[in-house]
Amino acid sequence: MNQNELKALVGKEAVKHVQDGMTLGIGTGSTVRYMIDALGQRVAKEGLKIVGVATSDRSAQQAESLGIQIKQLDDVDHLDLTIDGADEIDSNFQGIKGGGAAHLWEKIVAINSRKNMWIVDESKMVEHLGKFPLPLEVIPFGSTHVLQKLDKMGLHPAFRLTPDGHHVLTDSKNYIIDLHLGRIDHPQQLAQTLNGIVGIVEHGLFLNIVNTVIVGHQDGPEVLHARD
Repeated sequence: MNQNELKALVGKEAVKHVQDGMTLGIGTGSTVRYMIDALGQRVAKEGLKIVGVATSDRSAQQAESLGIQIKQLDDVDHLDLTIDGADEIDSNFQGIKGGGAAHLWEKIVAINSRKNMWIVDESKMVEHLGKFPLPLEVIPFGSTHVLQKLDKMGLHPAFRLTPDGHHVLTDSKNYIIDLHLGRIDHPQQLAQTLNGIVGIVEHGLFLNIVNTVIVGHQDGPEVLHARD
């Protein structure tokens, strides 16, 4: 199987965990697109009744096009489960997210969810975080000064740009700065440091959040239990 087939595999496996009547957090990214398609099939074939809370406009649009009811987070009183992807997951089930420029909304949904499930192909499982650039969502005002501060700290920052040289914008109309670190030995410490820098809205370190990880392997999906 190629990478897309592995993504489709875990997407189909994930929706087996969705039960009728759930309020479901719906993530963002290439793997989640397959999950939304599989979820739409269950809604169409089984009459599955769920309410979705999407972590991006594009996920909301895809879900609604498949007959999945979407509400805003502030319009629901709980989330039973959130299914999302991840860009890296280390051996301690800590993660980096934000490759799709949606990690602010993703983290808000995740921390308000009773359970979190990440779906990934096997290439996303790593020993140490950091090879994938760590995304930061930053306020445009003063963002160059934030970049300079991060550079002085030795964190190798770079604005994420479109192919024609414009800033990538999040759904909240903020910028993304990626930290090209190579390896993160102390993610908790780095998270605390980034939390203290004015102008950074949210970073892409998702620590002690995920409960279940479904990994796509050539011989089938593997379900890993990270924490209760």
